[in-house]
Amino acid sequence: MCKDSNKKPYYITTAIAYASGKPHIGNTYEAVLADAIARFKREEGYDVFFQTGTDEHGQKIEEKAAAAGITPKEFVDQAAGQIKTIWDLMNTSYDKFIRTTDPDHEAQVQKIFKKLYDQGDIYKGYYEGLYCTPCESFFTESQLVDGKCPDCGREVKPAKEEAYFFRMSKYADRLIQHINENPDFIQPVSRKNEMMNNFLLPGLQDLCVSRTTFTWGIPVTFDPRHVTYVWLDALTNYITGIGYDCDGNNTDQFSKLWPADLHLIGKDIIRFHTIYWPIFLMALNVPLPKTGIWSPMAVAGRRKDE
Repeated sequence: MCKDSNKKPYYITTAIAYASGKPHIGNTYEAVLADAIARFKREEGYDVFFQTGTDEHGQKIEEKAAAAGITPKEFVDQAAGQIKTIWDLMNTSYDKFIRTTDPDHEAQVQKIFKKLYDQGDIYKGYYEGLYCTPCESFFTESQLVDGKCPDCGREVKPAKEEAYFFRMSKYADRLIQHINENPDFIQPVSRKNEMMNNFLLPGLQDLCVSRTTFTWGIPVTFDPRHVTYVWLDALTNYITGIGYDCDGNNTDQFSKLWPADLHLIGKDIIRFHTIYWPIFLMALNVPLPKTGIWSPMAVAGRRKDE
């Protein structure tokens, strides 16, 4: 719960570190920077809630666990423990360390997926494209840079599989309007311009939100051959970690803390936080973050092997 009901709440998050190994310097810098903001806000008299944690599902983790001869859960338990130990060594004053393997988070992700499917925002189809395993992202030929992943520069491979998709285009105009009416929603302005000009204005493609080629993920309850694809799982930690309930039974903590004051994120995952995340919230009829999403130039991304 929030610690002082008489103080104005301030909710800050970092991106959750991908539990495929030890965190790199960019992850650590992000945690320390968020900690500095949290401490400053406490000194200003705010009732701060600072959340961080680990993203623990996906094909990359399944492959690394197999190579290590252990189960994916054993692998992420070790990795999350290492990450938390480093955050504690840096004396970061987080209030909650969330893991996407937490049972309450997994249960909410399943309910969110079903809700979005029932209201027509998610549909079943097939995906054929070029896939980058380290980034766990599909790309079209035109999005590649010199024939390689535009985010990490690694090789991509052709992939085709049955999948569920989220109707991104349904909410694109609403998101564009929100960004235009709230100039501080994405900071710095260079990041806002990048997202608007490169992704939103040219038109959004529907987003793949399930996979069938691996099993280490949160199963889709009504189609268990599918597991929930990374971003619908990982991004929702910002609300599940403070007590969001898809059925409307939100905790007092969620009611007090949401909408978040600030998401501090790495530069390489700006697209997922400034486009996918607010659109998911719109579909769930949940208010968007206040000040919004800040991506300092120096903060490294979450899914690179650096």
